[in-house]
Amino acid sequence: MQTEQRNSLRLLQWMMAASLALPIALFAFASAVSWVSIRDTADREIERTLDVAHEHALKVFETIDRSLSEINEIIRGIPDADIKSREEALHSRLKRLADSLPQMKSAWIFDAQGRALVNSLVLPAPDIDFSDRNYFKAHVERDIGIFIGEALKPRPPYQGAAFFGVSRRRQTDDGSFAGVIQASVLPEYFENFYARIGHDAGSFFALGLTDGTVLARFPVLDRDFRLDPNGAVGQKLAADPKAGLVTVTSPADGIERRLGYQRLAAYPVYISAGLETSAIRSRWLATMSQHLIFGLPATALLFFILALALRRTRRLHAEAARRMEAEEALKHGQRLEALGQLTGGVAHDFNNLLTVIRASVDMLRRPHLPEERRLRYVDAISDTVSRSAKLTAQLLAFARRQTLKPEVFDVGKSVQTLTEMIGTLTGSPIEIVTRVPDQPCFINADAGQFETALINMAVNARDAMGGAGRLTITVRAVAELPGPAVLPENPLGYIAVSVDDTGVGIPQEQIGRIFEPFFTTKEIGQGTGLGLSQVFGFAKQSGGEVMVASEVGKGSTFTLYLPRVSGQGRPQQAPAEDAAPVDGHGMSVLVVEDNIEVGTFAKDALTELGYATTLVHSAMEALAELTRNAERFDVVFTDVVMPGMTGIDLAQEIRRRHFDLPVVLTSGYSHVLSQNGSFGFELLQKPYSIEQLARVLHNVGRWRRVKRGAAE
Repeated sequence: MQTEQRNSLRLLQWMMAASLALPIALFAFASAVSWVSIRDTADREIERTLDVAHEHALKVFETIDRSLSEINEIIRGIPDADIKSREEALHSRLKRLADSLPQMKSAWIFDAQGRALVNSLVLPAPDIDFSDRNYFKAHVERDIGIFIGEALKPRPPYQGAAFFGVSRRRQTDDGSFAGVIQASVLPEYFENFYARIGHDAGSFFALGLTDGTVLARFPVLDRDFRLDPNGAVGQKLAADPKAGLVTVTSPADGIERRLGYQRLAAYPVYISAGLETSAIRSRWLATMSQHLIFGLPATALLFFILALALRRTRRLHAEAARRMEAEEALKHGQRLEALGQLTGGVAHDFNNLLTVIRASVDMLRRPHLPEERRLRYVDAISDTVSRSAKLTAQLLAFARRQTLKPEVFDVGKSVQTLTEMIGTLTGSPIEIVTRVPDQPCFINADAGQFETALINMAVNARDAMGGAGRLTITVRAVAELPGPAVLPENPLGYIAVSVDDTGVGIPQEQIGRIFEPFFTTKEIGQGTGLGLSQVFGFAKQSGGEVMVASEVGKGSTFTLYLPRVSGQGRPQQAPAEDAAPVDGHGMSVLVVEDNIEVGTFAKDALTELGYATTLVHSAMEALAELTRNAERFDVVFTDVVMPGMTGIDLAQEIRRRHFDLPVVLTSGYSHVLSQNGSFGFELLQKPYSIEQLARVLHNVGRWRRVKRGAAE
C-alpha cells in the first residue's frame, strides 16, 4: 500500500511538471517561430522599401546626369568668351532646367580657373573663385566621369539650404581641362521623400557616398556625419559591397537598427533603408500578447486534460514495459538458440575435419611408413584443408563478408556450361531441362560464387526429389522484383534464375528457416545445411534477392534475382588451377605478416623456391624497409588484417610513394574487402597453397623485373 501511495504521489508530481512544462515549451517554441517570422517579414519590408528608395535615387541621379550631358552638348566647342557673351540666354536655359527639377537647387558652368561663367541663380554671375570646391578639384587632373561630393553650405553672396554637388568635366577638343559643369542637389529633397514613405514606426533611410559620407538621412540629424570604414557597417560593406542586410547600432544616435543597403548602379552612392529593432520587437510582443490571451485559458484546460491523460498513459506504459521485457527475453533466447545452433554446427564440422587432419598427422609420424600411404595421408590433409576453406567461405557468404570478384558474364551461357556438371551431380534418373533465352542476359557478379549457388540449389533439389524426377533451370529477364520492394529499383531490371524440382516440397512452417546456416531436414551426415545459406549470402551481397515458392507434395521453386547490366564490361578469365610451383630465382619479396607462424611459413616456403625473402611483422616496419631501399624488392606480399595500419592502408601508401611496386594482399576475412573490394590490388585468399602463392607473386612481379632490366 505504501508503495502504491508513493507511486501515486510521484505520478502526480510528473503530471504537474508536465502540464506546466508543455505550455511553457509550446509558448517558447511559438515565440521563437513568431520572432523568426516577424523578423523575416521585417526584412522583406525593408527590402521592398529599399527597392523603392533605390529606384527613386537612381531616377534622380540619372535625370541630373542627363541634364549635365545636355548642358555639355549645348556648350561643346564654344570658347569661354562666347559662353560669357551668351550668358543671358544660357542663364535662362539653366534656370528653366533647375526650376523643372525639384531636386536641383542650381546649375553652373565654370571655366578652368574655377570662375562661374553662367549659373541659374543670378545674372550676371559674380566673379568668385570656386576652385577650392570638391566638385571642381575632382576633375582637374583627369576625367573621372560623374562626381558626387559631400554636402556643402552656399558661399556668400549665395544663400539657402545646404547642397551637394554633382559635376562632370569640360574638355577641349584635344582632351585638356576646360572647366566643370555642376548641379547643386538638395539633400532635403531626399529627406522629404523618405519622410513620406517612412510611415512605419522606427523607419530609417539614408543616402551616402562609398567613402562613408552621409548626404541625406531620415530621421534628420542636426550635424554632418561620416561612417567609420572599420565599424560594423563599414566591414559589412567591404565584405558585401553590392547589397546586404545587417543589424547594427548606429554611432550617430546610438539606436540599434536592422538595415538593408544597396549600391546605386554606376554611381558611388549607397541607399539604405531599415527599421529600429525596438519597433520589430514591439511587433513581436504585440503578437505574443495575443497568444497569451488565448493561451492562458487553454493552458488551464490542458492542465486537467494532461492530468487524466498522463495517469492513463502511465498505466499503459507500465503494461507495455512488461510486454517489451517479455518480448526481449524471448528474442534473447532465440538469439542464443540460433548462436548455439551456428556454433554447434561449425564445431561439429570443424571437429570432423580436424579429426582427419590429426589422424593423418599421427600416421605420418609413424616410422617406416610406406611411400604410398604417406602420400595418401598428405593428400588427405590437403583435401581437408580445402574443405575447411570451403566451409569458411560458405559461412562468410551467408554473413555477406565474402570478398567477391565481380565480372560481367552471360548467365545463359554459364547455365548451359554447368548443365553437364549438374547432370553428373544429380544422376541419370533425374531429367534436367534448361530454358535459356536467345538474347544474352548479362550480370556483374562473382562467377565462381554464382556457379556455387546454382550447384547448391541443384543439389538441394536433387535431395528433395530422392534421386528421381525433373529438374528445370530457367533463365529470364524481369523488370522488377516480385512482392514488396526491399531493394532500390535497377533501371535495367533483373535476371531471374529459377531452379524448379518435383520433390516433396517444404512445409510452410519451415520456409522461414531454410536459409539459416546448419538448418537442415536431412538425416545426420546427409548435409551441412550451408548450401542455401551460401545462396542467400551471395544474393544479398550481389545486390539481389533469393525467393522460394513451395507446396508439400508438389515440389519447390528457388529463384535467384541478380541486377542486370548492359554487358559492356570486359569479362575476366577464370583463375588457373594449381600447377607446379614457379621458380622464384632472381625475385625479391617483402613479406608483411603479423602472425609469426604464418609469416615464417611463407618466408621458408618462398625461400625453398628460390625467392629472396624479407619478413617483417607490421606495416610500419615494411615502410621503413622500403624507405631504406625500395628498388631491391620486386613485389610486396602483405596480410590485410593487422594491428595499427592495415594491409590496405599499407598498399595505398606504397602506391602513393612507389607507384611501380606491385602489392599482393592476402586475407581470410576482411569487412573492408567485402564492402569495397580489393581497391585494385591482387588478392590471394587464405588458406593458400605454396603453388598459388608462388604463381601470383611471379605474375605480378614479372613486369617490374622486365622494366628494371630494360632500364639497365
